Amino acid sequence: MFKTILVPTDGSELSDKPIKAAIEMAQLTDGRIVAMTVAEPYPFTPLYQSAAVADATIYEDRMRMVAQGHLQRIADAAREAGVPCETVIAQSFSPFEEIIATARQHGCDVIFMASHGRKGLNRLFIGSETQKVLAHTDIPVLVFR
Repeated sequence: MFKTILVPTDGSELSDKPIKAAIEMAQLTDGRIVAMTVAEPYPFTPLYQSAAVADATIYEDRMRMVAQGHLQRIADAAREAGVPCETVIAQSFSPFEEIIATARQHGCDVIFMASHGRKGLNRLFIGSETQKVLAHTDIPVLVFR
């Protein structure tokens, strides 16, 4: 049975469904949750050694704060339910790779994730991270709509 459940989140409403289900599953199996989110790094490389470093630092600090907020919601809900929960913030332009790597590093038996976080044309052009996880992992994935 699933004892270690990875729950990636982007903070969207849709990502709340797998959080609730993961907590319930962990309660039933005496398992634990690994909650994770991926913060996107600063998108520009400075041309000079000191150029835009302040902007990059401010941006990345803000992204980490937002990411920590997403994870804190999961950690609080897990604690209320008596479920052990570890949180992970990864930084990458490739969330699906970080999701898979985190699942492997933490010995996760299953990944509970939402069907998608992006909407509209952005989703069409960038693609669903969930689809990419499904295509590249051998760990079972439970997808919530």
